[in-house]
Amino acid sequence: MEIKPYQEPYRAQMLAVWEKSVLATHQFLSQTDFIAIRQLVGTIDFSHFDVHCLVNDSQVIGFIGVADKKVEMLFLDPAYFGQGLGKKLMEFAMIQLKANKVDVNEQNGQAVAFYEHLGFETYKRSAKDDQGNDYPILRMKRTTQNI
Repeated sequence: MEIKPYQEPYRAQMLAVWEKSVLATHQFLSQTDFIAIRQLVGTIDFSHFDVHCLVNDSQVIGFIGVADKKVEMLFLDPAYFGQGLGKKLMEFAMIQLKANKVDVNEQNGQAVAFYEHLGFETYKRSAKDDQGNDYPILRMKRTTQNI
């Protein structure tokens, strides 16, 4: 497995990974909101972020995107959960891209615990997500440099 910079040919695979990952981890989303978010994600220009893909034999199995030292996206194919690959992507982002912040849905307890395990702490809570939906967001930052 390799971490490779985003390339346009990866786009369709990334969107498929995003959908599988969200369906596995975001049970709190209503079907209507999921569809709206999926449409929004489909319009993202990944070249506006520092995006890297975890690739296994030319197959994208996960990706991470960073902007201004903040992890804006981290998604992994659920078939690869529990194998340390999310941590591998986060370590890459923290070391190579100097990422030290992340926003996470408060209702995604596994993700919150994952980021806490990596040394992130909540510094702010928003009652709504960035689209104004009633999905609380935890704004987290990492003050320690140890990985």
